[in-house]
Amino acid sequence: MASAQVTGSTVDRVRTDSPAGRSGRARDWAEIQERMLVPLYQDVYRRLEVGAATSLLGVGCRSGLALLLAAGRGAQVAGVEPDGGLRELAAARGLQVSPGGRAEGVARSAHPVPRPAHSLVTVFEQPPVPALVARAAERTLPGGQLVVASWGPAERCESAAVLEVARRHAPSGAPDPFAAAGPGALESLLAGAGTRPSGSGRVGCPFAYAGLDSAVRGLLSTGLFDRAEEAAGAALVAKELEEALHPFLRPDGSVRMANEFRWAVGTRPRG
Repeated sequence: MASAQVTGSTVDRVRTDSPAGRSGRARDWAEIQERMLVPLYQDVYRRLEVGAATSLLGVGCRSGLALLLAAGRGAQVAGVEPDGGLRELAAARGLQVSPGGRAEGVARSAHPVPRPAHSLVTVFEQPPVPALVARAAERTLPGGQLVVASWGPAERCESAAVLEVARRHAPSGAPDPFAAAGPGALESLLAGAGTRPSGSGRVGCPFAYAGLDSAVRGLLSTGLFDRAEEAAGAALVAKELEEALHPFLRPDGSVRMANEFRWAVGTRPRG
């Protein structure tokens, strides 16, 4: 196994108390992390036969890779994303992404996307909390479909050991990435939002990085460590994150963690 040591370079890069730092975090998502969820996007689009007849809205779509993949299948796509840096990156890709508030407000944008409702609405990159799922359901056409996704059970996700750094330092009440990982949890969220659960799937999403530095930057760009950084400081979180990644180092210095993600789809009743 390759050896590594905690250096100042990664810690220096993860500071986010300036506009440049926040912009860097958004770019790290687009350049390092977002591709890790491609198997999830592709599985959903294949199973739901996304194509030219699909009008898709990505809620909390970040820099928009999922939208690009849907557009490549012929779908009409739009997104809602509250983070300005991520929204700029999506716009640079030619995507129409509007701002919105965080959490439950993200699907109710002050700057509406061109159509008020869509045949398919996805919540891929945001924790599927009940209020957010309910808002996303409001943007789903009658007869249309709403997809929510989550990490799978912690025992099937090697990244759970790394996410423990966030849990250890975050204040009580911080979002749990595995809150919707249990049997029937996603379906319950869909039913609670007024849709009829109509399908589900699970897919392997390995997190693979060129090295420790890119692994730390990519994971921090997910937002899952934000509360921990606020409570304990970015330098300490980055140091402990790098240490937690050591068991997943490969002889060539790369990092790889096997993970399972789950998704479920609900259909909004007509009338």
